[in-house]
Amino acid sequence: QVQLVESGGGLVQAGGSLRLSCAASGRTFSTYTMGWFRQAPGKEREFVAAISWSGESTYYADSVKGRFTISRDNAKNAVYLQMNSLKAEDTAVYYCAARTIRVGIPTVQMAYNYWGQGTQVTVSS
Repeated sequence: QVQLVESGGGLVQAGGSLRLSCAASGRTFSTYTMGWFRQAPGKEREFVAAISWSGESTYYADSVKGRFTISRDNAKNAVYLQMNSLKAEDTAVYYCAARTIRVGIPTVQMAYNYWGQGTQVTVSS
């Protein structure tokens, strides 16, 4: 069983920055692919970013490429999402997800088998 707890959300003005954190339980965190997804009001949950178990490979949605950075610290069982140049359209609940299968860096929700409870990010324009 893997538990994921997000933190770092809040209210920020457009153009500002936030750093989300996700703390994970489990002794084998270093083998998980980790991802961030988000869900805006009235919309489906969408992929934001993902990182391989080693941290060597990352993948981003086109909408956040160049503004967001995903990283991980396997010694701390944590994954991060640095969000810069935030826009009003980034407003959403952000979810951390874990894929316990080591292969691949998927962008689809069904590939991830553990999820956090989410943290709200609100960007005011």
